[in-house]
Amino acid sequence: MSTAFGKSLERIETPIPGLVVFELPVHGDSRGWFKENWQREKMTALGLEDFGPVQNNISFNDAIGTTRGIHAEPWDKWVSVATGRIFGAWVDLREGPSFGTVFTTELDPSRAIFVPRGVGNSYQTLETDTAYTYLVNDHWSPDASYSFLNLADETAAIDWPIPLAEVEISAKDKAHPRLAEVTPIPPKRILVLGASGQLGLALRARFGDAAHIEYATREDIDVTAADLADARRWRDYGLIVNAAAYTAVDQAETPEGREQAWAANATAVAALARVATENGITLVHVSSDYVFDGTLEGAYTEDAPLRPLGVYGQTKAAGDLAASTAARHYIVRTSWVIGEGGNFVRTMHSLAERGIDPRVVGDQVGRLTFTSDIADAIAHLVETDAPFGVYNVTGSGDASSWAEIAREVFRLAGHDPERVTPVSTDEYFATAAGPVAPRPRNSVLDLTKIVSAGFSPADAEESLRAYVAGLKG
Repeated sequence: MSTAFGKSLERIETPIPGLVVFELPVHGDSRGWFKENWQREKMTALGLEDFGPVQNNISFNDAIGTTRGIHAEPWDKWVSVATGRIFGAWVDLREGPSFGTVFTTELDPSRAIFVPRGVGNSYQTLETDTAYTYLVNDHWSPDASYSFLNLADETAAIDWPIPLAEVEISAKDKAHPRLAEVTPIPPKRILVLGASGQLGLALRARFGDAAHIEYATREDIDVTAADLADARRWRDYGLIVNAAAYTAVDQAETPEGREQAWAANATAVAALARVATENGITLVHVSSDYVFDGTLEGAYTEDAPLRPLGVYGQTKAAGDLAASTAARHYIVRTSWVIGEGGNFVRTMHSLAERGIDPRVVGDQVGRLTFTSDIADAIAHLVETDAPFGVYNVTGSGDASSWAEIAREVFRLAGHDPERVTPVSTDEYFATAAGPVAPRPRNSVLDLTKIVSAGFSPADAEESLRAYVAGLKG
């Protein structure tokens, strides 16, 4: 069988998720042939995973029928034939509904295949002097875990062109387990930072406690440490969600607070971005409306210029820039966050119940954002492979001032909303004993982009009603 010349570059899906066949253009004449074996720009444009290969291997087989065992490795690989022809068999050994799915096809120089981590692969040569190459995105390690499947497994029922009884198979490959005895390969690990905070708790509720998900506080991992690159076997991770931050807005104006804010909100993010880029990890970073000065008429879009007013906003803006250097990143920008623990709504509800009539700022406007909604948005972006970039995520609906929200909390709690007195920001902080950070007057974020990505943020007023009802209960 001769190699087909002149094909168009084409992506072909298979029954195994992520396992993709590519037809390759091969240019040949009487002198031989040439092909672009790996062309990142063209192939990623067709949807191929930008998997970041770090090593190129070649396997040569001089005899027809040479059959390699079914091995699933903890890395992605791009397999292409240099000379000859092979029959390939792939079995999904990953945890999930596609476990055990089988795909087979022949490969020659004009056809290649992308094999994702955890999919078992095996090859049988159909011509003499066959050589195939494979690019992989991790180096071999004695700590890496593999999974194996017996070539003759009855469930997979692979129809080998040359019967297994007629080919040479190693003793090790013959001893591999049947499919029923294979332990499925878990997904890549997920690291959630800031696990004890309001958003961290919501992320735990959303993602669950599967074995491959790690929830970490600063005590568990110091992302500003010089040895961060060696703190984990990062190639085992597919996602880092950075929900950690220094959020003491006023304290950030002090010398000690400034140092802590820059370390947590900027330096740490830069370190995470480096780790993510070097190891092919997706980084999700949570940002803030404080990156804007609040002077805009209307809602802020994701590409609005960053003009922070105070130290906290400056560190968050720097963190956004650092996160954007990661090759695979989502920056989730939010505002007026409400979750478990102490927050504005709980405080207003407590004041209402205790008969205290508060003075509340009435010249700052925005929308409340509940942590469960942020967690759902993050999961949606990651699970749907949304385009990387910045996404605004807040509650939806009309914008309100803090005073209007406080009055609504009073009303929902069964108290007179007129007990809340609106005041200006300057009036509210006029008697403050310590440093006061400048606040943006307008914190309304435009939600068009996240809605276009298929996520519908919860209505802020409806979420507030449900939250207050829970406090009353």
